[in-house]
Amino acid sequence: MLGCGCLFAMFAGLFPRVATLILWLARPQLFTAAFGGSWLWPLLGIVFLPLTTLFYVFLWSPAGLSGFDWFWLVLAVLLDIGHWAHSGYTNRDRLPGYVP
Repeated sequence: MLGCGCLFAMFAGLFPRVATLILWLARPQLFTAAFGGSWLWPLLGIVFLPLTTLFYVFLWSPAGLSGFDWFWLVLAVLLDIGHWAHSGYTNRDRLPGYVP
């Protein structure tokens, strides 16, 4: 039987925006600590870089990010950018004037 942590990890991989919103509602103190009480940066993160925002909240500590944490954050940024690029590439034929 899968534990709740495994289910949340699978859910976060498939639906990072929803998982980030659930985490924000369930544990608002994590977002308050990671983003200094601001609500604008997490909201923009959920809209544009959801996986990066989720990773940042999980990796943040009072000392800040250090060492191997940066690898995971860069990986999340690359995955988010890859998602945007793939969506653009898939829908390229919908652009006016595009000739394959």
